[in-house]
Amino acid sequence: MIAAATPRPPLHGTDGLPPLVRRARLHDAPALHALSLAFIRSGALRPRSIDHYLAHAGEFILATGRGRSSLLGALALSDEGDGAAVLYNFCVARGNQGRGLGAALLRAALADARSRSVREVFTATTGGAGFFRRHGFAPAGPGRAPAAWAGALDPARGSQVLSRRP
Repeated sequence: MIAAATPRPPLHGTDGLPPLVRRARLHDAPALHALSLAFIRSGALRPRSIDHYLAHAGEFILATGRGRSSLLGALALSDEGDGAAVLYNFCVARGNQGRGLGAALLRAALADARSRSVREVFTATTGGAGFFRRHGFAPAGPGRAPAAWAGALDPARGSQVLSRRP
């Protein structure tokens, strides 16, 4: 018999409070870039310069420790027009995964998409799509994803394009 993995306890800061999920600000760009570098090196994220994080800081939603400057996770939601948005640069710092941070970030991004009347949210993943499927994403049919975004995906990475209503 295979035993189920024991879930990690919810992540709390030293003050006993859960992480804060908030919109990124310009001064967060260096920490966003630093968090993303390990995922870029592993091939899980596309390379982006610090300039991208500076120019698009307002697209990012962060999970941070309350009272701490550490960045625990991040994702971006880009409005692509015509009722479509794209989630990208989704990462949770190693050692903080499996504790609900990714789900909290995704909930915040979907709420943001709803508030902007987005009809469909797209993402691309090179890893297993299990996380996204558990949160209601399904493979997007051909031609449904925003053309400019879909055209910029590197076919060599083998990305799976998924979508859902917010």
